[in-house]
Amino acid sequence: MPGSGRFRSARTDGARERVSARDRRRARLRWEIVTSEYSAHHLQVLEGLEAVRKRPGMYIGSTDSRGLMHCLWEIIDNSVDEALAGHGSRIDIVLHADGSVEVRDRARGIPVDIEPRTGLSGVEVVFTKLHAGGKFGGGSYAASGGLHGVGASVVNALSERLDVEVDRGGKTWAMSFHRGEPGVFAGPHPTSPFTPFEKSSELRVAGRTAKGVTGTRIRYWADRQIFTKDAAFNLQELEQRARQTAFLVPGLEIVIRDERGIDGDGGGPVETSFRYDGGISEFADFLAPDAAITDTWRLTGSGTFTETVPVLQPSGAMVPTELERECHVDIAVRWGTGYETMTRSFVNIIATPKGGTHQQGFEQGLMKVLRTQVEQNARRLKVGNDKLEKDDILAGLSAVLTVRLPEPQFEGQTKEVLGTPAVRQIVANVVTRELTARFTSAKRDDKAQTALLLDKVVSEMKARISARTHKETQRRKNALESSSLPAKLADCRSNDVAESELFIVEGDSALGTAKLARNSEYQALLPIRGKILNVQKASISDMLSNAECAAIIQVIGAGSGRSFDIEAARYGKIILMSDADVDGAHIRTLLLTLFFRYMRPLIEEGRVFAAVPPLHRVVVMNPGSKPNDTIYTYSEQELHGLLAKLSKAGKRWQEPVQRYKGLGEMDADQLATTTMDRAGRTLRRVRMQDAEAASSVFELLMGNDVAPRKEFIIDSSDRLARERIDA
Repeated sequence: MPGSGRFRSARTDGARERVSARDRRRARLRWEIVTSEYSAHHLQVLEGLEAVRKRPGMYIGSTDSRGLMHCLWEIIDNSVDEALAGHGSRIDIVLHADGSVEVRDRARGIPVDIEPRTGLSGVEVVFTKLHAGGKFGGGSYAASGGLHGVGASVVNALSERLDVEVDRGGKTWAMSFHRGEPGVFAGPHPTSPFTPFEKSSELRVAGRTAKGVTGTRIRYWADRQIFTKDAAFNLQELEQRARQTAFLVPGLEIVIRDERGIDGDGGGPVETSFRYDGGISEFADFLAPDAAITDTWRLTGSGTFTETVPVLQPSGAMVPTELERECHVDIAVRWGTGYETMTRSFVNIIATPKGGTHQQGFEQGLMKVLRTQVEQNARRLKVGNDKLEKDDILAGLSAVLTVRLPEPQFEGQTKEVLGTPAVRQIVANVVTRELTARFTSAKRDDKAQTALLLDKVVSEMKARISARTHKETQRRKNALESSSLPAKLADCRSNDVAESELFIVEGDSALGTAKLARNSEYQALLPIRGKILNVQKASISDMLSNAECAAIIQVIGAGSGRSFDIEAARYGKIILMSDADVDGAHIRTLLLTLFFRYMRPLIEEGRVFAAVPPLHRVVVMNPGSKPNDTIYTYSEQELHGLLAKLSKAGKRWQEPVQRYKGLGEMDADQLATTTMDRAGRTLRRVRMQDAEAASSVFELLMGNDVAPRKEFIIDSSDRLARERIDA
């Protein structure tokens, strides 16, 4: 019945509504029960060093090798701060074979007397209390890196065991900690039974020292419950940090001793010492990877600013007080012929790898001065309306930037970024004043060097604008589509970059033979006339204006220097094919210098090769109507060995043996078989395992400094046989 159907439907809907209302009441009751159970006793308060062990990443950044090294920096920096304040001239760092690390200094030593507010010894306060130390404006340090008062206590909290010894007052005081808790170990190992202090702590007397002897020794074992299994101390990183610290604190000696190899592979300990009596000028010269355009200039000055900070009063209260601060700025800068930028910034000798306000002020000052100087010399420099950008100025710059000020504000405990706002303008003012004085100086050397510097930054600007224009308008085309490629290029037909090869050939005579010998499907030829420009000595503008260098860069199609884009390279292999004589070797060296300086990614990815043409062609005469055999040799030694072998076998050969001094002396078939055909050729891949070592060799052989090259030639002359000169 239709009516009964409607009645059943209405009744069912009513039941659903009642069930739904009952479920809502139950859900609301459960929520009220749950919320009523969440009260203050559910809140967890982490006391003392518990917070450090619960969230170590907040204090040291991570729990891998990077965090492990950061803990070591915290301990070392405390000793460095003492040396910076004039106490102690040596720091020893020992990496023990059992995984522990020890830091020793000869400074004033951690205070051992009782701190009145806590009733604890100074040693226990430093290692167990967060935000406790002598760097909060108490007059112990004018400027220091450890300003948060958590360094030593965080390291202690994250150590399975930490032992500290302090020489002070004619005695050696000692104390041990287990994961931040003071107590006594029954043995010398971190796993030895440990008894914590219950009623009161004890700073025990472990021995006596001579009068006037002071210092601190800290040895700790990192807690493997906190750090990852593969976390380890990086010796290379430690040496790098020690070297830069020695540069920043003249006269400080830092000795690193690595004893981990004693129980490992059976080797002995490795010890390295760093001490530099110079300053950051030496540091800038050490960092510089290229030949200098300017001397190393020192930009020094200071400025004051005011800030409101809480100051601890004798009563124990923290009172906001407006203080006048002084910021000292010391910068070493030099520009070189290259385009790489090497800058290091420091605040109270603490490295700030991510920069901060001091770095911003430095770049602001550079931009202001150099833009002004370029505008004033616009007619001579022919710059038009173009504007310098930061990258133009930083190209080839090696700089060390240091600022010293009390209680700097860092962004985070890792101290990688300086945040004090007033420092930016102080640094900018110092840079502006000192650099302007250098540019307006009447001294002959200053005039010459500033003129070279302006030429360099303008060349960088023009190269950037040219590269940007080229990138915007240029598409990757083959020879049939492109009208901008050099007319002397004999391009290949294939568009497959991985398969294509560019042969850079010495001379037009070799080009004619190579055209007949090549496979035009995938092999392109670019001839060069004689020896190209030595780019190790030349500036960027000279390199770009050189016809041969410009043609090579244009044909490869990936730009040069900073703008080089290896993905845009038009060929998969670049093959240098020069004559097998001294001039050919010189040309190949000049070409490799060009690739190393301005197209280095091609070498790094193994895409640059040197062809290996034969030196000799030996025609072995066979008896009767059998065709003669042709054998190619690639060195004088190989030739003599072959002739001796043929003579022993009673075989004759045509005299004289053909000696190839140039590629043009070969027939097309001979060149194809020996040098260009993939089935039978030999290529020597140009690799760069160590860029720094390669750079030093290029600078030695091709750089401006003649004396080291002359010394190298004299020292190496006895290793070179006369008959090899023409081989």
